[in-house]
This record gives sequence, structure tokens and C-alpha cells, in this order.
Amino acid sequence: MGVSARNVFPGTITALVDGAVNAEVELTLAGGDRIVAIVTEGSVQSLGLAVGKAAVAYVKAPWVMLLVGPQDARFSARNQLAGTISQLNKGAVNTEVAVTLPGGAVVHAVVTNEATLELGLREGVSATALIKASHVILGVPA
Repeated sequence: MGVSARNVFPGTITALVDGAVNAEVELTLAGGDRIVAIVTEGSVQSLGLAVGKAAVAYVKAPWVMLLVGPQDARFSARNQLAGTISQLNKGAVNTEVAVTLPGGAVVHAVVTNEATLELGLREGVSATALIKASHVILGVPA
């Protein structure tokens, strides 16, 4: 199955915390990087989510925010993935930015060209990808 989400992260469920309405699911990628998703309890049941099961996290690139500079700011985004900018692809209005994480996964963000300039985004710069857990969509192999 092909998807339009730029970020596709296969991994294994390493933690699952059930709640009354939603569950928090932690997915560990092959290189050790971790992504947390918030899904409904209905999704936990219908997808058969369980610790040890393979799953895939999907995140649209425009849903990813980037942080550069001092890392002392605090955010409500559950996923704060620090890495290094490895590629920029500038368009007429937006720039696609690739951030390579320590474990080797690559997170893609789409930001305006103005933000690219204001933040000083360029290859080799340290950056943190911020992704709300509610913006992570989970899938399981059929």
C-alpha cells in the first residue's frame, strides 16, 4: 500500500498505556529512535495493537515543526526528536527539510522558505523535530 505521508516509520510497539478513551502507544524504530502515538481504544482493539507487535507510524511532513538553537524550551509535543539536518529541498514557497536522527531514521518537515531563512536551516545544523502524538497515525501489516 502506498500512502501520501512523507514520514513512514516501521517499528515494534514497546509500550502501550490504555486509557478510558485513548491509548498512548510507543513505537521503537530499528535504530532505537522512539515515536509516541495517541490513538483511540477502538483503534487499539481493531488493529490488535500490543507490545511486541510490528506497526508503522505515519506523519505528514507539514505536521512536523522544527526547533533550532538552545534546547531549553519546553513544548507539549510528545515527540521531540533531536537530530541533524541532512537535506533541504527548496520550492517556490516551502522547503522540505530532512532531519536525520541518531538511530538513522529521517524525519521530513515542510516549512516556509521564510522560516528556513529565519531559523538558519542548512545541512549539518542540529534541529529537533516536534510532532504531537495525536498527529501520528498507526497502521499494522495486513
